[in-house]
Order: sequence, then C-alpha cells, then structure tokens
Amino acid sequence: MMGRMGRILGSLALLGGLLWFSAAGDVWARLRETDLYWVLVAFVALTCSTLSMARRWQLTAGALGLELSYFGVVREYYLSLLANSALPGGVVGDVSRAIRARHHGDLKNAAQSVLAERLLGQAALLAIVFGGLFWALLIPGGIAWPAATGWLIAAALAVAAGLVIWLAKFRMTAGFTRFFLGLLSRRDITAHAVFAAVLLILGLYACARATGTPLPPEACYTILPLVLCAMIVPLSIAGWGWREGAAAALFPLAGATPEAGIAMGICYGAVMLLAALPAIGFLLLSTDHAHKRKPLENV
Repeated sequence: MMGRMGRILGSLALLGGLLWFSAAGDVWARLRETDLYWVLVAFVALTCSTLSMARRWQLTAGALGLELSYFGVVREYYLSLLANSALPGGVVGDVSRAIRARHHGDLKNAAQSVLAERLLGQAALLAIVFGGLFWALLIPGGIAWPAATGWLIAAALAVAAGLVIWLAKFRMTAGFTRFFLGLLSRRDITAHAVFAAVLLILGLYACARATGTPLPPEACYTILPLVLCAMIVPLSIAGWGWREGAAAALFPLAGATPEAGIAMGICYGAVMLLAALPAIGFLLLSTDHAHKRKPLENV
C-alpha cells in the first residue's frame, strides 16, 4: 500500500515540480488551445496500437500452447490498459490478464506469455531508439546531439548483450531467454511489435502537434522514442511525471521549449486514458456467467 501511495505521490510531485520550475502559463495555454484533429489522430494511433499488441499477445501465447481468441485477447488487453493507466506500477493489469489466461493452460505459461509480449514491445521500442540515434549520428540532421551520445549507445548495447548472455546461463531463466529469442525470429510477431511501437510514436507526435509543436522528422525516431522509454520506469502511474520530465529535457534539442514537451506529455497521458475507456464497455458486456468464468474463451 505504501509503495503504491509512494508512486502516486512521486508522479504528482514530479509533475508539480516541472510545472513549478517552468512557465506553467505557457503549458496551460498550449493545452487550452489543443487541436482536436491531432487529438483524434493520437486516439486512432493508440487504438490501432492496442489492437496490434493484442494480436502480438495472441501469437506469443500460441507459441506456448495457449489457444486464445482474438476477441478475448482484445478484451483482456483493454482491461489491462485501463488498470495500468489508473493504478501505480504499470503492471497490475498485466498480472491480472496472466491470472485469467491460466484457464487455457497453466499459470506459468500464461505468465510467460504476458512477460514475453511486454518485452517484445520494449525490445522494438529500444531497437528504434538505438537505430534512430545511430542514423542521426551517422547522417546529422537538425538536432545537435551531445558528443558522448555514440559512446552511450555502445555502452547500452554492450550491457543489453551482456544481460542476455548472463540470463541464458541460469537454469531458471535460460529456457525463457531461448523462447524469447525464438520469438524475435518470427516475422509475424516482430512485425506487430514494430508496428505497435511506431503507432505509439505517432500518437506522441500527434499530441505534440495538438499542443502546437511541430517536430523535425529526426525527432520522431530519436527524441519521441526516448520519451516513451521514460514511461517504462515503474515508479509512477502510467508514466506520469517521467514522460513530461523526459520531454522537457529533450525537446530543446529539437528547438522546442521544455513547456512544449510538458504540454505534449500531459496531452498524451489524457489521450492514453481516453483510449483505454473501451475497457468499460467490455466490462458491461461481461454479464454472461460463462464469459465471466473464461474471459478468453473462444467465441
């Protein structure tokens, strides 16, 4: 309970601190003048991303012998998103869908399917970050990156490779590591992972445009993915505070103000919550007794 409260207070304190030390009036002015067309673009992008991630989970679960219907995984994914958007930590919804998915196999396979699916999404996002930064350094554009960026990329890649090798040595994690690497070799699964990541970036870009900040193309495959990576930190609610802080720190590299980054982050958080609301409709449809007992049952 204290951990959850700490994350809530941490998000509020971080977001409040950002507004306190920035020109909060500019942030609110940008939010008041939000372009609803770009908000709609962001909403559609996040909705399509959810549908793609649900399919990614269905394919991942299938590789573990869990036969889940697409309607079922979409329903569970929306419920998971709503829980992760409203509760601290960002994993409560994933734990709950793993528990419900155990009806189609055992809890171990259900949990591994959820973990692998989430890791696939993070791997795709990190691949875009590393690839984008490498390309930006190789062919400089409109963003002046710090001189140490190249060394940081090399160090991060070395750490990631070392982590995979280290995990593969332990009996408890070796099997899952091999399974995950096998998933990366499947084109259908990796295609959905990359497609969903691109849609999330598009949603973030649309929120920047909605709050009056046009970004250069280079920012779409460098700065915006880095902002999304900041949301991975499990010390907040749905990335609140960390997302805005990362945007405030990185936007000046693209010639925008920190206030523009904060406004974009707040807009994105609101659209994320709005895009998760169809979960309420799925809950209202769950009146049938059999559907309640097996929410992932084929229909």
